[in-house]
Amino acid sequence: MKLGMVGLPNVGKSTLFNALTNAGAQSANYPFCTIEKNVGVVSVPDPRLDYLAKMYEPDSFKPATLEFVDIAGLVKGASKGEGLGNKFLADIREVDAIVHVVRCFEDIDIIHVDGSIDPARDIETIDLELIFSDMEMVQRRIDRAKKLAKTDKKANAQVDFFERLLAHLEEGKSARSFDMTEDEQAFMTDTPLLSAKPVIYAANLCEADFTGDLATQKHFQAVKAIAEAEHAAVLPICAQTEAEISDMSDEDKAMFLEELGLKESGLDRIIQTGYSLLGLISFLTAGKQEVRAWTITRGTKAPQAAGKIHTDFEKGFIRAEIVAFSDLEACGSMAAAREKGLLRLEGKEYVMQDGDIVEFRFNV
Repeated sequence: MKLGMVGLPNVGKSTLFNALTNAGAQSANYPFCTIEKNVGVVSVPDPRLDYLAKMYEPDSFKPATLEFVDIAGLVKGASKGEGLGNKFLADIREVDAIVHVVRCFEDIDIIHVDGSIDPARDIETIDLELIFSDMEMVQRRIDRAKKLAKTDKKANAQVDFFERLLAHLEEGKSARSFDMTEDEQAFMTDTPLLSAKPVIYAANLCEADFTGDLATQKHFQAVKAIAEAEHAAVLPICAQTEAEISDMSDEDKAMFLEELGLKESGLDRIIQTGYSLLGLISFLTAGKQEVRAWTITRGTKAPQAAGKIHTDFEKGFIRAEIVAFSDLEACGSMAAAREKGLLRLEGKEYVMQDGDIVEFRFNV
């Protein structure tokens, strides 16, 4: 999973990126501090994998990974190449989802590029640049579909769809909020619109607001309302707090979070939200040689999951030997799970479930 972190200059984006990844990206109080994208790869915490590692004491331990991309700050006119706009748009096309860091804290010592704190305006600034870029692409799709319609009447459905989508975008609304049928979704497969990418709004709060009553925090509530309207996710977060805990030991981090009344770090919450937003799950492979987590899309069948490990596994798929992690944990060992009949043989139509521990049988 690759998440692109975006936001206006000086909203705390690079501070949050550094805290989440410990990648050491430059962070300063002036616009365009981030010029080249920074990339940080983090392991996805998974207690199930830790349990299996204790059980097997493997030679190799490989959790799933998440890639964060800290993308250059954006200003008005990016879709026309203003500022670092062209680079911003190119970088954002490469990510699976967007973490849009929105400034919800007041601090006179940290300059805001527009001179005041207004999350709705900030969100609109970035959304409009994505939408303007999308409008050009959709117009090209309309022109192409109209040419096809001269010889293929089926293309008229595409013309109708993209004209309705263009009208939606022209109203300043993102492609995320455009309702479409399942058949119409197929028209979008080769039209990678930026404003259609899943979004997590990371509402960056000061520590007092973050640990206080969010119902009374007007900036957070403004972000929440926007997220709900366009089917996006929203997470309250404090970049400064994340920075403070980023270098702590696991024990100290847990104690610090407990003092703040928190159960999980911002990284854990972003990962969980990202998996949910993109419809991702993990299956596990375990043995003395290796314990590993594999990320797949929810609804993936066993042969395609096997293909994540190696293409030969999918081509020569015979069956999958599977036990649910919860069953293995309850039994205490693979042998006990087998004795109780909880180790199942599944065929080509089996849909993988989150936490499945699997060994694929194949022949090539």
